[in-house]
Amino acid sequence: MAGIVYKKALEYKRIHPMTVAWRLKQNSEIVEKHLNPGEVIQYVFVAQKNNNPFNIITTAVVALTSQRILIGRKRVVIGYFLDSITPDMFNDLKIYSGIIWGKVYIDTVKEFVTLSNVAKSSLKEIETKISSFMMEEKKKYGYKPMGRKSAD
Repeated sequence: MAGIVYKKALEYKRIHPMTVAWRLKQNSEIVEKHLNPGEVIQYVFVAQKNNNPFNIITTAVVALTSQRILIGRKRVVIGYFLDSITPDMFNDLKIYSGIIWGKVYIDTVKEFVTLSNVAKSSLKEIETKISSFMMEEKKKYGYKPMGRKSAD
């Protein structure tokens, strides 16, 4: 039986077929294996976890949950990789749109995550989902966005 992450990954790929992604079921299983009790999947997209548009073998399933961002990648032979980005570790999100594909850059306290070969048609959707979630969650940590002060 296919899990919710796999179904959402297939739906994303159906709506945005230009995204380069393989082995969605295996990668989705990694994310599903690491869901916490009560954690709800809010949004799923797929990409290559690298900065090279010609490297198309590092497909990752990226799931935005009610608690964090999970990035799952199943290795071809043995093992897997899982990245978990919690709101307190999240710094910034950058979107790059190229001729055919785009890139999503997630800056965290510990690392800089690059997700490439993403369909241009999905970039606004990805940015909106991640930014909205992170801003709401950061409020729970007492984070206040920096703004300009008025010159009174």
